[in-house]
Amino acid sequence: MRFINPKIDFAFKKIFGSAQSNDILISFLNAILYEGRSIIESLEILDPYLAPQIAGVKNSYLDVKALLNDGTFVIIEMQVLKVQAFGKRVLYNAAKTYALQLTRGELYQQLRPVIALTITDFEMFSGHQDVISHFVFKERTRLSDYLQNDIELVFVELPKFKKELEQLENITDKWIYFIKTTGTLNEVPQTMATVPQIQKAFEIANEVSLTQDELNTLQQQEFFAQDQENSVAVGREEGRQEGRQEGRQEAQIELIRISLNRLLGQLNPDIERRIQQLSSDKLENLVNALWGFSNLEELSDWLEDNSQ
Repeated sequence: MRFINPKIDFAFKKIFGSAQSNDILISFLNAILYEGRSIIESLEILDPYLAPQIAGVKNSYLDVKALLNDGTFVIIEMQVLKVQAFGKRVLYNAAKTYALQLTRGELYQQLRPVIALTITDFEMFSGHQDVISHFVFKERTRLSDYLQNDIELVFVELPKFKKELEQLENITDKWIYFIKTTGTLNEVPQTMATVPQIQKAFEIANEVSLTQDELNTLQQQEFFAQDQENSVAVGREEGRQEGRQEGRQEAQIELIRISLNRLLGQLNPDIERRIQQLSSDKLENLVNALWGFSNLEELSDWLEDNSQ
């Protein structure tokens, strides 16, 4: 038995963001956000794409987005590599989710809270070993809450989770262990199967339940993750040696080129030239968008729209 790796974007969305995943996501969010208490009773899984309402504003591509029964929005992102300005991206997506609730003429009173849950396969915060961290608005000296504490940032740092299977104490431990280790398991651990939602998550994660197209997409994203890791390492080394941003950007362009070649076939020189001319922000947008392309024409259209 083989399981897909929840740390890969496609697998994470398949397990936690599919039409049949409501009970899985409720259990997971109660475990991570509320220490296993049954605070969330129901939710609706939404389209995770945050389209801009203003020309020139950045697109946002989330892994999972849900509306809880109390009206709170939860956005979830699984991030494998620590990339430049990642912390700012988390805050940007949370603020954008909050702001885009209102259209012209609607009142601020209609704004609902937003929780941005970010799971990282790297350490975000040094100086402590807490696996889960919660950030809200506080007064600087008294540490009292802001009156409308509507945006909360929650981080799960997987490298700080050191427990082995026999050390798992509660459902929070089990869900974190699931995300961290499922890609390396060949059977469902008995202690995990006692939680119906985790058992169901394993069933969705079983490779035999995937179509050939889904397996192909998963493999492409696994290759992409490996290429991205290599390119980040190369870019950092080149950046140290050259002392320039260009080294890191060239590595990112090479990563995109390799991934698009695998996904769509050999790129023609014109498309490669247009990719080379993209700004660093547009390159980041292209990384997020490339899995939506099914042919070179769609890629060319995207480059045309983003060439300004």
